[in-house]
Amino acid sequence: MANLELFDKSWDVASAPIASVGITPDTLSGRGGLALFSRYLRHVGIFPLLEECFGALRKSGKGLPVGVLLHQLFCFLADGTSRHLVHFDALKRDEGYARGIDTAPEQMASSHQVKRFFGAFGWGRIWMWRRVLRWLFLWRLKLAEPEVVVLGLDTMVLDNDEALKREGCTPTYKKVKGFQPLQMTWGPLIVDALFRGGKKHGNAGEAAGKMVETVVNLIRKRYRPDVPVVLRLDSGFFDKKLLRRFEALGIGYICSGRLEDDIIDMARTADCAAWKQYDNGHQLWQYLEFGAHRPTWKRREWRRAFYTRPVYEGEQQLLEFARPDNILYTNLGQGRAIDTQLAAVGRVDWIEPERIIELYHRRGRDELVHRALKDFRAEELPFHSFQTNAAFYYTILVGFFLFESFKRDVSEEVVPVTAQATRVRREIIDFAAKIVRHSQGVVLKVTAAVWDRLHIERLWERAANPPPFAWA
Repeated sequence: MANLELFDKSWDVASAPIASVGITPDTLSGRGGLALFSRYLRHVGIFPLLEECFGALRKSGKGLPVGVLLHQLFCFLADGTSRHLVHFDALKRDEGYARGIDTAPEQMASSHQVKRFFGAFGWGRIWMWRRVLRWLFLWRLKLAEPEVVVLGLDTMVLDNDEALKREGCTPTYKKVKGFQPLQMTWGPLIVDALFRGGKKHGNAGEAAGKMVETVVNLIRKRYRPDVPVVLRLDSGFFDKKLLRRFEALGIGYICSGRLEDDIIDMARTADCAAWKQYDNGHQLWQYLEFGAHRPTWKRREWRRAFYTRPVYEGEQQLLEFARPDNILYTNLGQGRAIDTQLAAVGRVDWIEPERIIELYHRRGRDELVHRALKDFRAEELPFHSFQTNAAFYYTILVGFFLFESFKRDVSEEVVPVTAQATRVRREIIDFAAKIVRHSQGVVLKVTAAVWDRLHIERLWERAANPPPFAWA
């Protein structure tokens, strides 16, 4: 009892405990940073393209313009507070949220409007999302102006195992039911994708070859016709027809393959002097280079191959039986057109064995993009229909692309571009703000601590002056 009295006396008048609760007439927002993202979206110039592609989905003048609805969807995805579409009903009643994203409260979408919007998508309109993704890719490609375009191709499992009824949600190789889209990556961005059911493996049908051909032709037509393109793939895409298609396109590739018995025997009987070492600074690898010819290939068809095995894992040396061996196939260094293109941009070393192995090991960064996407939006998709889920999935991809671009164009000084969505939300988006209307206009006010920590004035200026997006 004495301790309690002492505790009560420790409070002074200025820091008295809260005695009651009430309602304020002020317009407040707990997601003040969404104003930056919303401002960025409006100034990038993406919405004219989206209106051109999807404007016809608006069946009546009474409904919301497609651009307004997509703007709210992208902000909803960037916010990440809820993965459920019914959250739109709560947002519709939140005037602070609406003012924070520069939207009139009467134009806020309900969950029913969002569901009807995605239900209106046919496959023709859904495929137009891929067109949008590829145009966004060109936008960033022209900004970066890389001398070599390195692409990755892989599948990503979306775990929807909890779904009782969901069309296309089938068993995957990860032993969960879900979807397994095929995705092409460039650095931290997903530049093209094909939404598929879970049972589809990486190289199912002609999808992989067509996707690579479409993107490569777009790069050469809209960026530079002579730019070297190098593709990284795992063993799920090791197929003679696919490799020939890449070679016909004139691109380079590094693809892991299957460890057949004859290859393992060859490696075991190889002279010790034939093995060389590659040290990436963290791990030591042994590799054996040879010319590979598989029984199903054409008579004079061969490719460079590298049998690799790690010697150390961290600081611990691995015994021979515990080494995870791998084999890589490539057309780099075979005197093809890709070698000439690499030499022209000063990348002659890309045909050297150690450089090829290093390039393939960096493929792990491509898989980090999938992890970042799942952090941006949960894996579960909200609809029963496969077609409707496909439309929602592509909306997520475009929102993710714009979010990654926002990190580079606006918030890079405050949060590293490698930070995933959760950290960006905690540091850039989740702060309190007050929205005040003056004679000179609407003002977003934050505390002095937030102003100084995030350099709000600078972020606000950068959000209004992003690199302009153009698709013509």
